[in-house]
Amino acid sequence: MEILPSLKSQYSRIPPLLYNPCCSIDSKRKTNFNGEANSISWNNFHPIKGRRLVLHSSRGESGSITQPGLENMPLSVDLEPISSESQFDRVVAEAQQLEESVVILWMASWCRKCIYLKPKLEKLAADYYPRIRFYSVDVNNVPHKLVVRAGVTKMPTIQLWRDGKKQGEVIGGHKAYLVVNEVREMIENEYITI
Repeated sequence: MEILPSLKSQYSRIPPLLYNPCCSIDSKRKTNFNGEANSISWNNFHPIKGRRLVLHSSRGESGSITQPGLENMPLSVDLEPISSESQFDRVVAEAQQLEESVVILWMASWCRKCIYLKPKLEKLAADYYPRIRFYSVDVNNVPHKLVVRAGVTKMPTIQLWRDGKKQGEVIGGHKAYLVVNEVREMIENEYITI
C-alpha cells in the first residue's frame, strides 16, 4: 500500500511509537511509516477518526511495542473449578483469612449462556489477577445442599464472597458483555465500600 507523500509529511511530526496506522489487515503484524514491523494486538490501538493510535507504549527489549508494567500480566486466567462442599468452604475460609474477595461462577454444563460467559469472565479475571480469585462451580457436580446454601436459583449466577459471606450477585440471563460489566461494577463497588 503506497502512502501519499502529503499524508506522510502530515504525520511526520508524530513519533512512530505513538502513531501507527493499520497498513495491514493482519492484527499481529503492523507497520509504521518507516516500514518497520511491530507485533501489536488490536487491544493496544484506539480508533481516532479511522486511524489507530497506540497509547502509553514503549519499545521492549525485543523491539516490539509493549505497554509498561503489563509484560507479565496474563490475557486470561482459568476459573479454578470447585467440585465439593469442603473445597468451597476452604476457598471461602482462605479468602476470609487473607482478607480477599472471591468471585464464583455458578454454572451448568448444559447451560449455553454459562458456556459462552465463562471465557469472558476468564478475561475479566486477568484484570484483577492476583488480587481477586475467580472460581467456577458446576451445579451438576456438587451436592444440591451447597447450591441451596449459596442461594443459587438461576444460571449463570456470579457471586462475590468476602468475609465468609455473599456480598453481591449478578444473574446472567442477558448478553455476556452486559453481565461482565455488571460483575465489574459489583467488584468495584465492593472495594469502594471497604
